[in-house]
Amino acid sequence: MDSAFILSFLFSLLLFSRAAFAATFTFVNKCEYTVWPGILANAGSPRLDTTGFELPQSSTRSFIAPAGWSGRFWARTGCSFSDSETGSCQTGDCGSGQPECNGSGAAPPATLAEFTLGTGGLDFYDVSLVDGYNLPMIVEATGGSGMCASTGCVTDLNRVCPSELRVGGGEACKSACEAFGSPEYCCSGTFNSPAACRPSVYSQMFKMACPRSYSYAYDDPTSTFTCSGADYTVTFCPSMPSQKSSKDPTPTMTAPGTINGDGSLSGSSDPSVGGSGSIPGASLTGSDPGSSSGSGSQAMLSDGSWLAGLAMGESTRVYCTSYLQSVVSIGFAIIILSLFF
Repeated sequence: MDSAFILSFLFSLLLFSRAAFAATFTFVNKCEYTVWPGILANAGSPRLDTTGFELPQSSTRSFIAPAGWSGRFWARTGCSFSDSETGSCQTGDCGSGQPECNGSGAAPPATLAEFTLGTGGLDFYDVSLVDGYNLPMIVEATGGSGMCASTGCVTDLNRVCPSELRVGGGEACKSACEAFGSPEYCCSGTFNSPAACRPSVYSQMFKMACPRSYSYAYDDPTSTFTCSGADYTVTFCPSMPSQKSSKDPTPTMTAPGTINGDGSLSGSSDPSVGGSGSIPGASLTGSDPGSSSGSGSQAMLSDGSWLAGLAMGESTRVYCTSYLQSVVSIGFAIIILSLFF
């Protein structure tokens, strides 16, 4: 058997086999209460082992998703279920009346984790506040290659939510689109383009608190991240690290308004007034992670730093250099070849 052929085959197998494998999603509940995660697969993606489940405080649960799977996760809070399927949740309710969501999505407002696995060899993921916010959440990638940055929102936005966006007694915080329904906030109608739909005073408030989360529909350059061959941990109510990473700086933004004691924004009483300006240095595209021009986490500043820092401490990044890959691959190939010669 030709040794060059074997070596070439082993290299190809090592480099590309992981892309055909499944990814493991682990859900961790660090909230001081039970949450009920919901799972919604996108059209054409297979259903996972469950579409919703109970996750008590300090517990974890894992699922496997096949390559090519895409969908979203969120946490429901304040749920009460019974055998009669008439249950409901205070936030993130999917309307099924039971722990399983059975193909239904979250009623806004809800913090969302969105994934597309194995698109062009890369996974795309983000944490979105476009549909509002109900609790803190982070996504961390492990075992993958590429930048594989952590993303999410650890700030309790419910405590600083403007009164016009606040739900009930502060259980959740609506998006401006959900609260007012106007095209300029929803990026719809004549505002359905990156040039026409600009960050509003409300989305800028979300962005300052959670720099890596989607704050409005055309927030791709600072909010979409990529990794290859990773497993993912989704943590609800993560604890705030004590220090920020000097390698992963948080961007400085000009405050769009002052948050008053009652949670309202001064200078923003008129909900028809949108925000001003676009994110500097960024080429904005639509929210499709597969967009050829939406490079997401690949967008970098001229000094090589990332556009947005995580609103938490040390960013979890997994660097797997081509040199290290080559060394491991060659070593493994030599062992295999020694069995034939």
